[in-house]
Amino acid sequence: MRYDFDEVTDRHGSNSVKWDLCKDPEVIPMWVADMDFKAAPFILDAVRKRVEHGIFGYTHPSPSYYRATIDWFERRRGWKIQPEWITFISGIVPALSIAIEALTESDEKVIFQGPAYNCFYSCVRNNGRILLENRLVCDNAAEAPSFTIDFEDLERKCADPKATLFILCNPHNPSGRIWTREELTRIGEICLRHGVTVVSDEIHCELEMPGYTYTPFASICKEFEDNSVTFVSPSKSFNLAGLEIANMISNDPAKREKMDRVINRWEHCDVNQIGVVALEAAYTAEGEEWLKQLNAYIHENWHVLRDALTAVPEVKLCRLEGTYLTWLDCKALTARGITTREAQDSLVENEKVWINSGTMYGDGDYMRINLACPRSLMKEGAARIAAGLRRLLDR
Repeated sequence: MRYDFDEVTDRHGSNSVKWDLCKDPEVIPMWVADMDFKAAPFILDAVRKRVEHGIFGYTHPSPSYYRATIDWFERRRGWKIQPEWITFISGIVPALSIAIEALTESDEKVIFQGPAYNCFYSCVRNNGRILLENRLVCDNAAEAPSFTIDFEDLERKCADPKATLFILCNPHNPSGRIWTREELTRIGEICLRHGVTVVSDEIHCELEMPGYTYTPFASICKEFEDNSVTFVSPSKSFNLAGLEIANMISNDPAKREKMDRVINRWEHCDVNQIGVVALEAAYTAEGEEWLKQLNAYIHENWHVLRDALTAVPEVKLCRLEGTYLTWLDCKALTARGITTREAQDSLVENEKVWINSGTMYGDGDYMRINLACPRSLMKEGAARIAAGLRRLLDR
């Protein structure tokens, strides 16, 4: 079946964070990480069937929920998960806070790789832990810049006796990297060597561009599986964030028990009944075909943006390997004294397009752009971004 990603759906007035937070209806929002595509037809059919039942009491995932998750990762990634390893939760951000609280002490340090998803910073700080950044290294000389890991710095950070937890983002938001098996292996070996537990946020795991393949960190070897907790959800890849469903996966009963104590102490034990239904519908053969077509569409949107930005050769669009969030090198702006926050506000006001300053992700030399929209919006948004950046650089 051919799926239609070109359809434009008006989201104004739907209480959409992406579309309704800006009061100017002319603005094209290309910032927050949700997609402007309807959920897949087979997911909508499953949700409609559940809604028609008409009763929405407390829910508990059935064996079919666990089987759908287990089969999905074994079939697609060769990762064999047991049902008891899975703890359902409403989302990745609460899962992250739960893991930090459960698996570290108040005087301990948490490592992650900046620039990073903004909630990594807030979750560490809100739980009263000390933040250590293992900064990624950008190859600025490349035509399409990309990021690598500073393994020497990671080794030093992990050797700190107070560093006990490493948050991995795989694929990485906002850089767009899909870490290779070799890179993940080096991370895992360093963390094992220094007794650092890995918490792997793999929410973008199904969003792979052509030529790149995501590998679950825990699937590489038994030692890494024993030393990690993995977070997964269909929310990004199937555009289901509002249905609030995710899974925390660990083969270690001791880790699960610690996290379960925090879940119960924080009274965070329930999930959305419709989210459970949607996950089961997504993790099917139909879901695989829908994703294949989605990823090809997003990849083409990246090319649309790249082509538009030829009018602004001073900025560089980073290589996109995974996610639908692309990272734009704007050092040419900041070198002229124009902050990316100023650029963000100026683009909203003048060109009517909203993209994110990288300051919220820990690097003000970059901006983040959401590519997950119909082609007509992508073309118009890309043209506006290019025109706005050209205007700012020429002023």
